[in-house]
Amino acid sequence: MRPIVIVPACTRDFGEHPYHAAQYKYVDAVMLGADCAPMILPSLGADLDLDTVLALIDGIMLTGSASNVHPSYYSQDVLDPSLPQDRARDETTLPLVRAAVARGIPLIAICRGFQEMNVALGGSLHQAVQTVAGKMDHRENPELGMDEQYGDAHKVQLVPGGMLEQLLGVPEIPVNSLHGQGVKELAPGLVVEATAEDGLVEAFSVGTAPGFTLALQWHPEWRITHNPYSMKMFGAFGEACRAYQAGKRSRT
Repeated sequence: MRPIVIVPACTRDFGEHPYHAAQYKYVDAVMLGADCAPMILPSLGADLDLDTVLALIDGIMLTGSASNVHPSYYSQDVLDPSLPQDRARDETTLPLVRAAVARGIPLIAICRGFQEMNVALGGSLHQAVQTVAGKMDHRENPELGMDEQYGDAHKVQLVPGGMLEQLLGVPEIPVNSLHGQGVKELAPGLVVEATAEDGLVEAFSVGTAPGFTLALQWHPEWRITHNPYSMKMFGAFGEACRAYQAGKRSRT
């Protein structure tokens, strides 16, 4: 049996009805990149039976989203009320991150998920990176087509000797860039794995975690099978999920 990886859903309204929703590309990344079985997790907040979910799964992928982590979780007020929020997802994923890291459950996080991990573990965010002195504008151009929006935007430098540099075997890689928020203060225990040309943290791992952790500010799931670096990252995540699954079986 393939390892089960949960993909937490966003909450969205389609017409007059509310939905739990996850984009195809994230589900595809779990299947095609990690060779695992994806399971979409509703954003139930405090109603989520966390212990039951964690007992069933072998990995977690935190997705990107149009919404932002609510700034009250890092002691800030909302800077731009026009930007979307998703409190149900916050209430689901932030406790999920802390529990998964403590238990050694493999975890890979993308864009919003990257930001969720930092906030869940005690870090903070810039709500508008483009307004911070010395930082680039990391947002996409919405007037371009999807292939152009998700095309290479800049390079990231991998920390020499870091987990990501050892995995990919190169000092830098080109990445896309579709985010307005980013790390301000890195949470205690997190280890920087890559930075953008302006110094913004673009990847980190959890140095104290007993299991695999990798958080990425860019979108490696986009056309994943066409990107060898993305396949290596998700492949390593998949191997960690299989090892975790095997460890569960040996304990039963």
